[in-house]
Amino acid sequence: MINKDMLKSALLAVMLYIFLIFENKKITVSNYTVNAQKAGREYNGFKIVQISDLQNESFGKRNKRLINTIKRLKPDMIAVTGDIVDCHRTDVNCALRFAHEISQICPSYYVCGNHEGVLGNYKKLSADLQKAGLKVLNNESVYFDRIHKIRVTGLTDPYLEYIKDMGAFLKEEMDRDADAFNIVLSHRPQFIDIYSKSRCDLVLSGHAHGGQIRFPFIGGLFAPDQGLFPKYTSGVHNLGKTKLIISRGLGNSVFPQRLFNRPEVVCVNLKTD
Repeated sequence: MINKDMLKSALLAVMLYIFLIFENKKITVSNYTVNAQKAGREYNGFKIVQISDLQNESFGKRNKRLINTIKRLKPDMIAVTGDIVDCHRTDVNCALRFAHEISQICPSYYVCGNHEGVLGNYKKLSADLQKAGLKVLNNESVYFDRIHKIRVTGLTDPYLEYIKDMGAFLKEEMDRDADAFNIVLSHRPQFIDIYSKSRCDLVLSGHAHGGQIRFPFIGGLFAPDQGLFPKYTSGVHNLGKTKLIISRGLGNSVFPQRLFNRPEVVCVNLKTD
C-alpha cells in the first residue's frame, strides 16, 4: 500500500520533471526598442527578430512552435547569430529545414558560431544554408535593400576564420558608409570593446546562453570565454555609440538544462522618428 510520504515524493518528482521541461521548452520573447535615426523615416517600426544558439533544439514537430512564434512577431528581417547546429548531437537537416522556413518569412541573415567551426567542413554547411535561403555573411557587409540606409555586417566566428586585427577590419567596414545604420551580427558578445571602437550602431550576439543557470539579482552562472558570473550574458549593453543586444539563446549544449533562463527569441524594434 502506498503511504502518504511516498505519494508526496512521487508528486514532487513529477512536478520537478514538468518544471525542468518547462524551463527548457517554454519560449519567451524579449522586446527592445532601438533609436535608429540614421535609418530614416522609412524604417520607423522596422522589426528584427534574432535567433541564436538553437543548437539543434526542437520546439514542436519540425520546430513548428518556434517558427509560429517568429511569424506572430511579423519581422522585416531575421538575424541568426550562430550555433544553429550543435557539435555534440548534430542534425544538419534539421538546421536546413529551419533555415528554409524562416527565409520564407522575410530576408534572413546568418553568421556562424563556434559549434559550426568544431564540426568541420563549414564551407559545405555555409553553401547548404545559402541554398536553403539564408544570406550567409562571412566577414562581409551588405545593404538590406536598395535604399542603402541599413547595412548588415557579419563576422565569422574566430574559431573558423581568425582575423589578426578584428578592430581594424570592423572599423574599415563601418567607415565605408558611416551614414548608414550599421548592424553587426557577431556570435560572441565579449568583444564589446572592439565593437564600440568601430562605432557600429547595433550589435546582435549570443554564445553565452544567458549564463545557463540564472540567479535573481546576480545573473548568469557561467558563460564560455567569460567563466563564472559573466558580465555579458543577456539584454542590452551600451558602450559609447554602440548598443549590444545579447540573446540568451534557445538551446543547450554540454549542460542539458536551463534554470530560470527560458529559451529566448529577441525582437528589436527600430525607432526613427
